Amino acid sequence: MTLDKTILDEEGYLLDLADWSTELAEQLATEEGVALSDAHWEIIHLLRNFYEEYGLSPAMRPLVKAVSKSLGSEKGRSIYLMTLFPGSPPKLAAKIAGLPKPANCL
Repeated sequence: MTLDKTILDEEGYLLDLADWSTELAEQLATEEGVALSDAHWEIIHLLRNFYEEYGLSPAMRPLVKAVSKSLGSEKGRSIYLMTLFPGSPPKLAAKIAGLPKPANCL
């Protein structure tokens, strides 16, 4: 199945959060060169819950704090998140999770 680019903004983020699905997440991840594992899904679901609670996509420090609080200090480290979501974990994870780009990420 081909990714419908008309549902994305110019940076590849979903225009309408209601369009998100696990299938779309798989497609977005493939586009970004990421093969989703259970570890990725843990972070994706955590991010979606964070967004539901706070109404925003977290930048790196709040993301690390939320992961640490929810999944433990071993996973709540930026180095761990970078192994899952290379480059900018908050931006890439938010994109795959169907969320807006974190406000203070370039």
